Amino acid sequence: MNSYIFYFLLNIVAFLFIYYLGVGSDVKLLVYDILGREVAILVNTQQQAGSYEVSWNASGFASGIYFYTLTSGAFISTKKLILLK
Repeated sequence: MNSYIFYFLLNIVAFLFIYYLGVGSDVKLLVYDILGREVAILVNTQQQAGSYEVSWNASGFASGIYFYTLTSGAFISTKKLILLK
């Protein structure tokens, strides 16, 4: 899974998450703050195999360190995201 800064203009910050599923499964893409509190649920559904793009508008969130977790079946990936305004 990759993430990109998608848009930065007039205090609007959005991140683009791109991921690929080899097989269909229940998928969750969640964002947590540095204290481990869930701050956004971006995906929480059954998805078929294929490529997906999900954007997160982070303009209402404070600058800091966040973590995002992609869960698909037995696969779990957590990565760090730094939000600077």
